[in-house]
Amino acid sequence: MVALQVREAHAPRILITEHIAQEGIDLLRYELPDAYIDVRLDLSQEHLQALIGRYTALIIRSQTRVTEELLAKATLLQVIGRAGSGLDNIDLDAAIRRGVLVVNAPRGSAIAVAEHTIALLLALARHIPTANSSIKAGRWDKSRLLGIELHGKVLGIIGLGKIGKEVAQRAKSLGMRVIACDPFLSAKQGQQVGVTLHSKEEVLPRADFVTLHATLANDESGTRKLLGARELHLFKPGAYLVNCARGSLIDEEALLAVLNEGRLAGVALDVFSREPIGDNTVLRQLLTHERVLATPHLGASTAEAQVRVATEVARNIIAALRGDTLFGVATLSFPPSKPA
Repeated sequence: MVALQVREAHAPRILITEHIAQEGIDLLRYELPDAYIDVRLDLSQEHLQALIGRYTALIIRSQTRVTEELLAKATLLQVIGRAGSGLDNIDLDAAIRRGVLVVNAPRGSAIAVAEHTIALLLALARHIPTANSSIKAGRWDKSRLLGIELHGKVLGIIGLGKIGKEVAQRAKSLGMRVIACDPFLSAKQGQQVGVTLHSKEEVLPRADFVTLHATLANDESGTRKLLGARELHLFKPGAYLVNCARGSLIDEEALLAVLNEGRLAGVALDVFSREPIGDNTVLRQLLTHERVLATPHLGASTAEAQVRVATEVARNIIAALRGDTLFGVATLSFPPSKPA
């Protein structure tokens, strides 16, 4: 939470480039009755660059890329709102240099993503997708679809933030033993949610299931390809992996190799380094692998989460344009004036 003064703008112009719940748009219109709100979906990067100079606020989700080149043309832009928690599609350093505030909605989708994570854990453990396909094909494969229980198994959580904590709470209610790795938390903070913190190298060999909830970063934290060939070979034989965070946290080529070696019992992927998949050879091989369960980035795709995310980011946009108290602020450093 932080109170900031953002440059005043008469009749702010707000551009929304991706679908958000109508409740968020309605809130903007109610709280900023003089604002011009322009919803333009599926803009090309070139078209967006041609338009962005007209607007004081921009609301996006995961597909719109806010690059340094785009920000150079955004001469009136005061604030960017990301309707979600991830910020890897925004050049934060460039935003800081140009005095553009970036806000997000870190709390809105936490429950939805946590529930989807648990759903994937259960689906892997009980072979639900295979069983569904089998019985619809007219087979009765009960004997070959022997599953395992989550109760008593060790869940390793990589990234114990808002979503990771929600996952831990639900996993413990299922009788799982939860351990975690998060270099930004102290042991005491882990104890407050009933989770013991360890290093990544300690978590991976001990966990029966591993789930990723780290943020994607290219800086010194080094979370891109957080799980590479070395880390994937630290998994205990027969373990399971779930990723509902960001696809690029995993070296997907190394993951395919480990699956082909038979080391992992199963993998559930909701996110990929390229979305949509397109003709990427490695991703296509992952999707068709018999031990991979995949969903198309559905983690936050619940009606409730979409309303929470839209209204949360709308409140932050409103507060930013008014100079009020903000929640979910990603950039806090402002140069004295916007560069020419």
